[in-house]
Amino acid sequence: MANILEVVLFVALIFKNSFGRALVSFVGKNAVLLGFLISLAAIGGSLFYSNVVGFEPCVLCWWQRIFIYPQVILFGVALWRRKSDVFAYVVPLVSIASLISLYHQYVYMGGTSILPCTALGGACSKIYVMAFGYITIPMMSLTVAVAILLLAWAHKVYQSR
Repeated sequence: MANILEVVLFVALIFKNSFGRALVSFVGKNAVLLGFLISLAAIGGSLFYSNVVGFEPCVLCWWQRIFIYPQVILFGVALWRRKSDVFAYVVPLVSIASLISLYHQYVYMGGTSILPCTALGGACSKIYVMAFGYITIPMMSLTVAVAILLLAWAHKVYQSR
């Protein structure tokens, strides 16, 4: 569902001066709150998979977490202080997380890992989740990163109006 919503938002951003105007305005106006909720859900999902289900995170999973976890604090402080300049700090973090997620997805889909990647329970290529033929844990991380990048874009469009 999140991937479909991202495509809809992307199309709305492309056509921001015509039929996408209302959606871009709504998302841009509420981008900090939406970013907080998305990053909070990402942390919850990550902790659920590792602490409840028992999936052992690999090295690449930990690196993705390093760049995703601080965002809930950044967005939370931005909400509390009513600041909207948080995207200057968040965009570099999610950009790095998205690159790591892309690489991790490549390894998941059969690519050769150039990094030594192990975890107590398995390697970075061990697939714990596979839905619809492409949704894996790294793809979920990439979805979060892309969603936040789209929020940043919508917020920038909203502020420029």
